[in-house]
Amino acid sequence: MNELARSRHVGPTSVGVAAAVGMTLSAAAAMAQEAPAGTAVLETVYVTAQRRTEDVQDVPVSITTLSDEKLNVIASGGEDVRFLSGRIPSLLIESSFGRAFPRFYIRGLGNTDFDLNASQPVSLVYDEVVQENPILKGFPVFDLAMIETFRGPQGTLFGRNTPAGVIKFNSAAPTEELEGFARASYGTYGTANLEAAISGPLSESLSARFSVLGQHRDDWVDNDFTEKKDQYEGYDELAARVQFLYDAGTDFTALFNLHVRSLDGTARMFRANIIEAGTNKLVSGFDPEVAYIDGTNDQELDSWGGSLRLRFDGGRVALHSITGYESAEVYSRGDIDGGYGASFIGSYGPGFIPFPAESADGLPDHSQFTQEFRLESLEWGRFDWQLGAFYFDESITIDSFNYDTLAGGADAGYAVQEQDNQAWAVYGSVDFDVTDAISLGAGLRYTDDKKDFVAERPVTPFGGPPLLPIYAETDDDHLGWDVNATWALSDDTNLFGRIAHGFRAPSIQGRILFGNTVSIADSETVTSYEAGIKTDLLDNRTRLSFTLFTYQVDDQQLTAVGGQANFNTLINADQTKGQGFELDLDAYLTDRLLLTLGVSYNDTEIDDPNLAIQPCGGGCTVLDPAGPVAGTVSIDGNSLPQAPEWIANATLRYGVPVGDGELYFYTDWAYRSEVSFFLYESKEFTGPSLVEGGLRIGYDWGDGRYQAAVFGRNILDEVVAVGGIDFNNLTGFINEPRTVGAELRVNF
Repeated sequence: MNELARSRHVGPTSVGVAAAVGMTLSAAAAMAQEAPAGTAVLETVYVTAQRRTEDVQDVPVSITTLSDEKLNVIASGGEDVRFLSGRIPSLLIESSFGRAFPRFYIRGLGNTDFDLNASQPVSLVYDEVVQENPILKGFPVFDLAMIETFRGPQGTLFGRNTPAGVIKFNSAAPTEELEGFARASYGTYGTANLEAAISGPLSESLSARFSVLGQHRDDWVDNDFTEKKDQYEGYDELAARVQFLYDAGTDFTALFNLHVRSLDGTARMFRANIIEAGTNKLVSGFDPEVAYIDGTNDQELDSWGGSLRLRFDGGRVALHSITGYESAEVYSRGDIDGGYGASFIGSYGPGFIPFPAESADGLPDHSQFTQEFRLESLEWGRFDWQLGAFYFDESITIDSFNYDTLAGGADAGYAVQEQDNQAWAVYGSVDFDVTDAISLGAGLRYTDDKKDFVAERPVTPFGGPPLLPIYAETDDDHLGWDVNATWALSDDTNLFGRIAHGFRAPSIQGRILFGNTVSIADSETVTSYEAGIKTDLLDNRTRLSFTLFTYQVDDQQLTAVGGQANFNTLINADQTKGQGFELDLDAYLTDRLLLTLGVSYNDTEIDDPNLAIQPCGGGCTVLDPAGPVAGTVSIDGNSLPQAPEWIANATLRYGVPVGDGELYFYTDWAYRSEVSFFLYESKEFTGPSLVEGGLRIGYDWGDGRYQAAVFGRNILDEVVAVGGIDFNNLTGFINEPRTVGAELRVNF
């Protein structure tokens, strides 16, 4: 990889931006004057936001990284990838599908759709391979070198469908020296985690790395309807990865990656009428360890994939080839009404249950193939460039099932979707150092995307006639672009600006188990304007990054989820607008006390006076005005769903020498303000603000070889609704429980 560090800048786009950047500079200068001297310094962080290895402070993109101890600490509770939610400015992750199907949001842009064919505007790239299907995006987080988050459109150089940003997972690579680690923890609810890796040479030119993750949690939620104890919310997760690196010290290297995952657990635990009517509070006496359901909650998932990354160094240029394949299979069945019985049989609860709802989704057939070729310049002085081509081919089959809970869970409906998606793109970017202090960059990407879709319903719920196949197709192309500039005020401080235009291809929604139509959303485009500062202070004891941004999405793809008809429908909003800022700060307050701080503000608004949807069908208090059609409400002026205005996180680490080791104290905190669960606004389906904290006390000895620690996650035992089901009652689901445990790690 080319490790040239570059400085780029474009001037502020408005007086307000200039004023904010100026105030940030003043604050940074004051900090520099007042900070105490010391010897502890921050290490340089290298990222690949521009497909080159560069100092994060020199890249004109809003970036946050996670690695090493901080990543291990916040992941210690045995959670899936959702543990990252709120731990990075402007990033929220949620799921109504359990551990298998995370939904990502950056700067408020995401997709609440729970269909297995849902398209998301946040792209996840795992070891240089885009993970398009939402099931693939839930692959476990283990043995990573770094997580990089690039906010704003990244469509020039990365994959596809990146109008909101990219989350990039980089696995630890094979090493030339023998090394490895093992860490094991055990805690509340029988939560057990084992993560291990071994890496080293197999010959002079071949090295390998094997990594494994095992996670377990006992069932800990009782079913008071059946009087069975400890029946739900447990899981067994196993994931492994093997990598082989060929590097003979010549102009050719090859990295092969094979990874697998297996999950056996329970589907998302829906709980009927847990939200107090007229408020967004949980009902009095709510007990997270108790549920009342008469259906089945079960989830199984298996996936595997592989990639081959080749690099040919021609001296002046390098050629990269990245070949990837992914396949997943999943079945998830849940008691969607969250209760038992039904009003028409005279026995039901807790609260009012108008009718039972039990369904399942399956992914029996899925395959994704990607191929990328990229040519980059090496050491061309003031001018550098990249050219590339990308191909994507995905085939998917989705099964949807309905069950008659009152008849013992008998089959009562079946629908199937099939989609083939082919896309290709060509792209290029250039960077030019105008002077030693000013650099400019630009990129273009042409994309062509085509989908062929068919859905049918052989068995209609409630005894209706079958629905014959419905066919749909989309075919669109687009030219995306970005321009950026950086102005190096000094060796330690860069101002930057960026304008980027991104694209998301058309989407098809054919969840026809309870409906008779297929919906199509047209392409969406986004144009984003950013300006910011990145600076190192106090002889690398403090690092600050601050970005102001504004964006406009045209024809944004939204999903009207559930509602009175219990039917997902794709719609396009005429415009959506967003603005805000992001701040990242790392600072040694003393040689032993390290602070990290992340803050973001996101103000989003749907701007479409003619856009109306069906609200809830389960007795919620709707706050939106009536729409033009009876039974609808206008969502013009609403914020985007699952888009908190404020996200903040902070960590403090204090270490003190004890004996031949170090005793340390580590606390971490994450906050997000309230969110709306759906496109319409209501009192009940507005998630309250949430604060979650962690605490870790550990001892590290043997020159870093051994570490023992005790930890707590969600130490305040916060319990709030983080999502809802809105078609027949005030059903919700809650955040992860408080866990306390102990961990031992050995490095070798």
